[in-house]
This record gives sequence, C-alpha cells and structure tokens, in this order.
Amino acid sequence: MASFNKVMLMGNLTRDIEIRHTSGNTAVGNFGLAVNRKFKTQSGEQREEVSFIDCTVFGRGAETLSQYTQKGDALFIEGRLKMDEWQDKSTGAKRTKLGVVVENFQLMPRGGSGDGENRGYSGGQSRQPQGANAGGIDHDSIPF
Repeated sequence: MASFNKVMLMGNLTRDIEIRHTSGNTAVGNFGLAVNRKFKTQSGEQREEVSFIDCTVFGRGAETLSQYTQKGDALFIEGRLKMDEWQDKSTGAKRTKLGVVVENFQLMPRGGSGDGENRGYSGGQSRQPQGANAGGIDHDSIPF
C-alpha cells in the first residue's frame, strides 16, 4: 500500500519554543503554530478561522528555533503528521493527539523589513550563525 505524509504550514508561534533533552542529550523543541484562513461566507461576510497546531522539532533545529524565535514570529515549516497515543492518568481513557514533526523550516522576515530574505533550516544540517549572541540578536543578520 502506497502512502505519503507531508505537511507544509505557515503561521505564527503561539508561544516560545520549549526545549527539553532526551537521555541521549538530543534537543527536543515543542511549540504551537497558529495558522489563519480568511474566507467569505455565502452572504458575503468576511470570516477568519484559526487552527492551532502542536509541533515538535529535534536536534539542531530545536536549538536554532529556540535561540532565534519568540512568540508571535512568522514561521514556515515542512514535516510530517504524527499521532500520539497515551492513557489518561486520572480517567484511564485512551487519548490521542495529532501533531506535526518538523523536518525543515524557514524563519520568515519580521514585520516591515521588506528585504524578502528568508532564513531556512533543513533537518540534519548544522548551520551555526556567526557572531550571534543570546542577548541582543539582530534577526536580520542571521545568515540563513
């Protein structure tokens, strides 16, 4: 049976990236992405619908996003859908959650920069920005 699992989304971070580490010291970043959809009803009324998607990113990608993004930043992600299943501790009921595992991403330009230059990451490649400090980061100087 053939299958294909690919997701591409562009939206805004709903919260700062939360970083944890596995027992093997691999960084795991969790964040939410708000994706808006504007449409017109049959009566001609403008409406907006927002979807909130839970996302997970691993390794250097998690560290990069944590260092260079914050709540509200625009982000383009590519990844795959993953269904998480667990048993609720209080009720014992089976619970599920559909989320996105991020494989590639691009940091989108900030507000009025207008330069159109995107900064991207492809999973597994290590791109270390030169001269960036964790304090006052100039997002326009990030080399990707």
